[in-house]
Amino acid sequence: MKVKIYAVLLLLFVGMQFLQPTRNKSVSSLNTSIEKHFEVPIDVQNSLSKACYDCHSDNTQYPWYAGLQPLAWYLDHHINEGKKELNFSVFSTYPPQKAAHKLEEIGEVLTLNEMPLQSYTMLHPLADLSNEEKTKLITWATELRKLIVAKHKL
Repeated sequence: MKVKIYAVLLLLFVGMQFLQPTRNKSVSSLNTSIEKHFEVPIDVQNSLSKACYDCHSDNTQYPWYAGLQPLAWYLDHHINEGKKELNFSVFSTYPPQKAAHKLEEIGEVLTLNEMPLQSYTMLHPLADLSNEEKTKLITWATELRKLIVAKHKL
């Protein structure tokens, strides 16, 4: 009986491998991305790339285990949720008030150490931001928010 159960579980696991979600990979840099419309210093860009873009852009760098089910479904769900919250690839399409609010939230989540997620940095230790990197990101987001607020008189 146990052999049959294991055989069924193995078949289910193998069968799941054929049901892969669509990868979050943009073929080119979008004209709507944040760096196309706003100044993003290179050190800030590097921090965003290593700690934020996998879940908050249209171009995820997938780890080796991303092709294994059910992990691929979990990652796909997580990426979609992250992009709903903030997507740097389409940031310039946000209305000014929303853009200003998202920049304010960047400062908040970094200050509270809510981002990047601990579950993410455990598997991606290079994404763990130093205090200096967090400070630079917070300063950049705050200054860009001020610029947007002033320009649009929010």
